[in-house]
Amino acid sequence: MSEIYSDCHREIQNRYDARALADRTVEAIVHSEFTVQDIAFISERDFFFLSTVDPSGHPTVSYKGGAPGFVAVEDNTLVFPSFDGNGMFLSMGNIAHNPNVGLLFMDFERPRRLRVQGVASLDEQNTVPGAQFLVRVKPLQIFVNCPRYVHRYARIKTSKYVPADDGSAPLAQWKRLPVVQDVLSPADRAAATQLGLLSLEEYEAKVQAGDG
Repeated sequence: MSEIYSDCHREIQNRYDARALADRTVEAIVHSEFTVQDIAFISERDFFFLSTVDPSGHPTVSYKGGAPGFVAVEDNTLVFPSFDGNGMFLSMGNIAHNPNVGLLFMDFERPRRLRVQGVASLDEQNTVPGAQFLVRVKPLQIFVNCPRYVHRYARIKTSKYVPADDGSAPLAQWKRLPVVQDVLSPADRAAATQLGLLSLEEYEAKVQAGDG
């Protein structure tokens, strides 16, 4: 149990008389190699939540989305693309400093969730269309959580910004704001000019309408 529990966990488990249950839970569900069921579940997902830790020890959580199957399992390693973002690279920079990560895969239509805790690395030598590079995660602990508190939601449609098979994607609306024009890539700046710039009020209206 030492790989998943520390004294801080044991103290609370003991306080609430849950130590035996906690140990039994690990025995029953925690594993370090992806099962056929794990891989099937991951391959159906079109998003997940990624938790990383910055150099100051503070955690951050980000949402990662793509077409169904954009996360793959290769030789017991999770592989997912890093798509174009806002240039902050918070999660990716955190991984470069501290490779310990947590991933949460959710199914809100048929409530289920899968957690993966592992060690990540940036693969800047390989990529896929529409991505800047790949991220590879070696799992340490994999386990399915009880779904009883997962609310049921229906999926409507895939985001129009998910890269197509050839890597093409619409320009993000915020890249049409005047305040960022001088720091965009030449290609994005040209695309923004062609589409027309947006005022902050126009952009906020698009976000409120679900067209952000």
